[in-house]
Amino acid sequence: MVMIITYQGVQSFKVQFGDTVLAFDPVSKESKHKAGSFGADIALCSLNHPDMNGVEQASRGEKKAFAVSGPGEYEIQGVFIKGLPSISKYGGESEKINTIYTVNLENMNLCFLGALGDTNIPKETKEALEDIDILFAPIGGTGVLNAAESYKFAVSLEPSIIIPMNFDEKSLKAFIKEGGEEGVESLEKLTVKKKDLEGKKGEIIVLESQ
Repeated sequence: MVMIITYQGVQSFKVQFGDTVLAFDPVSKESKHKAGSFGADIALCSLNHPDMNGVEQASRGEKKAFAVSGPGEYEIQGVFIKGLPSISKYGGESEKINTIYTVNLENMNLCFLGALGDTNIPKETKEALEDIDILFAPIGGTGVLNAAESYKFAVSLEPSIIIPMNFDEKSLKAFIKEGGEEGVESLEKLTVKKKDLEGKKGEIIVLESQ
């Protein structure tokens, strides 16, 4: 089965796998950033901040997204989700709990770092981050990891693919340089199957904001 990933800006992604649609960190209408809108089955919010808690934007008509917004274990419509605690100072505010999510969709393992601001994460959280196929990593927003920190931490988790988020042109350039992949082109969307990931190790894929 094919997974289709599109980037909605800030830290927001739409992930479609068959008939299942996930929204990661949907942007709220209260945010200064543009809020996208699409119907999702599940909305995962890493931080209680308008840039990332727009569950209402992931619901459409009578279709209400199931909201996941904190540490814990969840099984929704055959999707296995773990929420793991970490720290963020996103937006220059005081320390808040940031939730790192691991998601298993029919043998595809996603890891979404959310608004992670410190690589010194709890031991239990680090131990749960294994066998990652696709890693979503913040690389330059205020209060999240910078490009160098993010790249070093990302490759330590040994994912097949790294998708940067929460970046501007400067931080993206720095992140790609860290990876030694200066010829990286951006894609409108990522269409991927499990077998496509064989042999990949820390490949950076940049998605254009929709």
